[in-house]
Amino acid sequence: MKNNIVKNRSFDFAIRIVKLYQYLCNEKKEFILSKQLLRSGTSIGAMVREAEHAESKNDFVHKFAIAQKEANESVYWLELLKATDYLNNKEFENIHKDAIIILKLITSIIKTTKNKQSLLKTNNL
Repeated sequence: MKNNIVKNRSFDFAIRIVKLYQYLCNEKKEFILSKQLLRSGTSIGAMVREAEHAESKNDFVHKFAIAQKEANESVYWLELLKATDYLNNKEFENIHKDAIIILKLITSIIKTTKNKQSLLKTNNL
């Protein structure tokens, strides 16, 4: 993969989510919350990938906005799994930190892209 931080981080995060899902199902016999986390946690990278081939800047922002929502949802499921003792502090802390970093990266990309669009509109007037 090229040096695309959000693309690489979201892919690595998806791998960790799949492995966490397997652990939760096999070891903890937890199937409902972990399935929700699997869906949202793997969707982040998928939306980042879709944004690579967006049809327009608005489409790009839209796809990243969906990735942002999925990242935020993943944070929620991780926090819920921790609060219900399916994850201990050590299991939770590292992956939660990664989710927050990805969420911040995506939010920054959205803001930067919107600001550039605003500047272009302002300069064309």
